[in-house]
Amino acid sequence: VTPAKQMYYCFGCGAGGNVFNFVMEYENYTFGEALKHLADRAGVQLPKIEYSGEAKKKAERRAALLEINKLAAGYFYYQLRRESGRQAHEYLTGRGLSEETIRKFGLGYSDKYSDDLYKYLKSKNYSDELLRDSGLFNVDERRGMYDKFWNRVMFPIQDINHRVIGFGGRIMSAENNGPKYLNSPETEIFDKSRNLYGMNYARSARTGNIILCEGYMDVISMHQAGFTQAVASLGTAFTPGQAALIKKYTKDVLLAYDSDGAGVKAALRAIKILHSAGMSGRIINMTPYKDPDEFIKNLGKEAFQERIDHAENSFMFEIRMLER
Repeated sequence: VTPAKQMYYCFGCGAGGNVFNFVMEYENYTFGEALKHLADRAGVQLPKIEYSGEAKKKAERRAALLEINKLAAGYFYYQLRRESGRQAHEYLTGRGLSEETIRKFGLGYSDKYSDDLYKYLKSKNYSDELLRDSGLFNVDERRGMYDKFWNRVMFPIQDINHRVIGFGGRIMSAENNGPKYLNSPETEIFDKSRNLYGMNYARSARTGNIILCEGYMDVISMHQAGFTQAVASLGTAFTPGQAALIKKYTKDVLLAYDSDGAGVKAALRAIKILHSAGMSGRIINMTPYKDPDEFIKNLGKEAFQERIDHAENSFMFEIRMLER
């Protein structure tokens, strides 16, 4: 690094440039993101875009929806630490998650009463129309507006800029009512087909690859084990939009899908999408375990790294599945 010339150069690999190039390379940022990051750090106020009346209204609405989701994430995080959230906290620690990991992913708990979050956000003076459009509430004629998520462990879903755009909620035992996982519906700020869980951290993992998993817990346990390049699709099958997002950061994708029949079918579908997007897909062999979470808990991260190093070529995987 040469401060006088305001530049850097690596004699090993030939990488070089100014502070903007460095931040773009190191953080996997676009130029605009690097500019904002450096301006914030230096205390420089960047000029604001002048919007037309309608565009300004739309931008303000998006900002309000993002603020509602941020407040909800903070509320769920707080509930996890109350006495009423003890079962949820024990569920997470029982799954092997450390306090640091719970904090990093902002995991929380939605209380067993179905109007707690609604009352909290109404106290912040948000309109029913805006709350309805946030995806956090259901509405019916008999009950009016009530919380969509209750008595569930909560997983905030963030975009690549760490903004909360939606949630996933998981029941803690078979006695709980409803589906095992419940996800936010699509909203003005949450497009499931163009976002990936964990991508806000994976984008700057600098491993040269992305590991695609099936579920939130797989991503979290892999990050805790040091595999910070892990991401998962959001309650839907892998999409071309998600492939395009990954391609911004790498062309090497490893699939760590469940080893059961459904997981194999999902992997075969994902391989076709990756190939269409011009990326290579390799498959991590998880046997004798079902998923990365189970594998790492039983055999450890060194064994998983070995499976990554020996991941199977997607063409050979397809041949093997056809043969089977």
